[in-house]
Amino acid sequence: MAGRIAFASLGCAKALVDSEQLIARLRALGYELVPEYEEADLAIVNTCGFINPAIEESLEEIGLALEKTPKVVATGCLGARPEVIRKAHPEVLAVTGPAQFEAVLEAVTRALPPDRDPKTALVPPRVRLTPRHYAYLKIAEGCDNKCSFCIIPKLRGPQVSRPLDEVVREAEGLVATGTRELIIIAQDTLAYGRERGERGALLRLIDRLAELGVWLRLLYVYPYPEVEALVEKMAEGKLLPYLDVPLQHASPRILRAMRRPGDAERYLERIRAWRRAVPDLTLRSVFIVGFPGETEEDFALLLDFLKEAELDRVGAFTYSEVEGAAANALPGRVPEEVKEERYHRLMQLQAEISSRRMRRWVGKRVPVIVDAPGEDGAWIARSPGDAPGVDGVVYLEGEGIEVGERYLAQVTDADTYDLFARVLRPLPWKAALGAK
Repeated sequence: MAGRIAFASLGCAKALVDSEQLIARLRALGYELVPEYEEADLAIVNTCGFINPAIEESLEEIGLALEKTPKVVATGCLGARPEVIRKAHPEVLAVTGPAQFEAVLEAVTRALPPDRDPKTALVPPRVRLTPRHYAYLKIAEGCDNKCSFCIIPKLRGPQVSRPLDEVVREAEGLVATGTRELIIIAQDTLAYGRERGERGALLRLIDRLAELGVWLRLLYVYPYPEVEALVEKMAEGKLLPYLDVPLQHASPRILRAMRRPGDAERYLERIRAWRRAVPDLTLRSVFIVGFPGETEEDFALLLDFLKEAELDRVGAFTYSEVEGAAANALPGRVPEEVKEERYHRLMQLQAEISSRRMRRWVGKRVPVIVDAPGEDGAWIARSPGDAPGVDGVVYLEGEGIEVGERYLAQVTDADTYDLFARVLRPLPWKAALGAK
């Protein structure tokens, strides 16, 4: 055995896919992956560098690894700013940027010689860190947007879309090994193929993937006008009726400062049109409170928008400066205590909205996919309106339930974020998307 490696993957699903690909390469070289730092000869920490809390978490994790492991390699988004990591932890073995697999392997093999020749080792596409029945399918790297609060383009570079046939082959391989839900991700999913001048590339990809007969879910959809075409695919039953559109704010003035499109009225018009086309649509979004220059009037506009839009799922975070972000130079810094107070007001309002939205499902029949056994005889499942790890769940009761299978269920109750249901019957894969 070449050596034992512990691996920590922080941040978003896009980083998780990077971790899966890197672990596959490590295993192909003969390394053993162990769950605890204390058991390892070397540790790898795949970091996040999106906002200050994520940076702090990454640095803490590197510090924890250094306390318990003789050698540590830091990689990922924060690795694109090596000076930050080396200032806090000068003793790290190596620092590499996101998806720099060869640089990571070079550092690892130098410290722990492999059992197999890296030039001849057969490498599987990736090792799954999710349950077998769902997988993230990353279709592009990088981002071309210029949002003033974000440095992802500096960390991951401009957008580079994967060839369509390559993505389809990976999806076919995942489905062949038991995946029944493909979650399509990129930094800007809707821009897939745009840097190559390929208009409609995402729609063509969806048509190809829909032939596989599994659930298709989209995350990270920038609010371009092309969203309407995605809603049409949902109405056709090719995509789950789930739309994750990070709107960030509703005040036109703040959105301009963020370098984001739209305003509350235009967003509301589009949301109404989306729901007319797909009545069971689940809408998810995320918002920033306390952005530089945000006044109480701006924040009130955001709250009024949420009351009117009645989004199903909402995440929020307080604005924090990230080194290199253009928004750092904006005037009107909001005090931390004001940010926190606004955050709690927003989340309290959204909890009330979520409770109302969840109650509308009571008495309805919904398809669900089972993730895990739960407690007290209930199983943990998800409806089309629940993305793993970020949304609520369905607490499912019944006989003969199996993880990874899909069922038609009757919703019996709801709370603020979760549903309670009982199994009616198993669902064939082809019928699961739109069955009622």
